[in-house]
Amino acid sequence: MTDQQPQHDGVDRITAQWRTVRPDLDTSPMALIGRLSRASRLLERGIKENLAAHGVEPWEFDVLATLLRSGPPHVLSAGELSSAAMVSSAALTNRIDHLVGKGWVERAVDPTHRRRVLISLTPTGRDLTNRLVEHHLIGEENQLTGLTTAERDHLTTLLRRVLLTLGDHA
Repeated sequence: MTDQQPQHDGVDRITAQWRTVRPDLDTSPMALIGRLSRASRLLERGIKENLAAHGVEPWEFDVLATLLRSGPPHVLSAGELSSAAMVSSAALTNRIDHLVGKGWVERAVDPTHRRRVLISLTPTGRDLTNRLVEHHLIGEENQLTGLTTAERDHLTTLLRRVLLTLGDHA
């Protein structure tokens, strides 16, 4: 894309309108944040469509992928899963009920701490998630075809800096 003529997006139209009515304002923060926001919505829509093609909702994939990436034996306590998936314990309870109903996860009492609930992938859930993550990555790769590898790496570094500035720490 770098060799082509610059193209205009929806944010260009918005910032041009602001320059017309308020030429005294620096709209560069609006241009950047507007693009990040719009990109986020478009990327999320693409992810949702990709997962829907496999009969899975994004929140289902998030929980399943969180368990899979935890490594064998793919078991987390409800608290660990809630924290890792960034959802409240109440929301997680409903999600786990749903996923148990589909046969993708199991819920069990921790034998070493009876007040703790463990959530694990079933073999069916593990197989499904392994397939889904491959399709998910292909979909994400397709969404980034407009950038070179170097541009993607640079953008990743810049976005990490933005997230750290906003307080998003590991």
